[in-house]
Amino acid sequence: MTILLIRYSEIALKTTKVRKRFEQQLKDNLLTMLMEDGVEAFVTERGARYYVQTSDIDAAIRSIRKVFGVASVSIAEEYDSSMEAMCAAAAEYSKGKLSEGESFAVRARREGSHDYTSMDVGREVGSAIFLANEHLGVKVDLTKPEKEFFVEVRDNKAYLYTDTVKCHAGLPISTQGRVVAFVDDDRGMVSAWLMMKRGCRVSVRGTYGFDDLKAYDPLMRTCDKDPKNTLGYVMGTSLEDLDKVDVSAYSLPVFFPTVGMTDEEVAAIADTIRNRL
Repeated sequence: MTILLIRYSEIALKTTKVRKRFEQQLKDNLLTMLMEDGVEAFVTERGARYYVQTSDIDAAIRSIRKVFGVASVSIAEEYDSSMEAMCAAAAEYSKGKLSEGESFAVRARREGSHDYTSMDVGREVGSAIFLANEHLGVKVDLTKPEKEFFVEVRDNKAYLYTDTVKCHAGLPISTQGRVVAFVDDDRGMVSAWLMMKRGCRVSVRGTYGFDDLKAYDPLMRTCDKDPKNTLGYVMGTSLEDLDKVDVSAYSLPVFFPTVGMTDEEVAAIADTIRNRL
């Protein structure tokens, strides 16, 4: 069965209680984004991984990539975690994925209780792939392979994949409180986006780039006055213009996420935002 395997990053550093809260928020955010984009999917969570079953893999990946907190996603095949099943599945999976004379390696990791180690998985699965493609003259190269096969064994399931799509990582939106962002240019839009990446729920004052920002948070709203429980303000201010801002005029802390960025760096992130990359 084809499944999307989703990983997070910073959440793993939290205490058990906080991590579980963040994991639930991330799952809620995934479901909200998939629903907003019209992607039918079933999302489950087990052992620091999320699993998404869907009939539209490409659309689901485009949607998932916009969810902050997601570090990466892979299109994986799910199998039974017995060594025999993994080897048979890997041999079949590898057919058509290796070219003549190409080198490969198997990268294995394991969670749970099994009668084999990760090294055993790498060795046995690698042997199965080699034998299935021996007629092509393939070679094993654990240092600089031209192709990598990944196997994640988690309890009674194994997941086999070759590629990983990097995402924005960060923290799930709504785990770090609410801020108000003043957005009237690219620097303001990027500043708001960076605070979203740090887990803040952002209310936008202004309409510049609103649709682009909302693509990363379907629940985003504009505001003329501070929403309840606002923790601070966000401004898109460069280092050169910082002395023009009188922070004493504001009753809450003021954040300047792009103050150390050049205009070129800001423009690059703005392009990422607009292109939903």
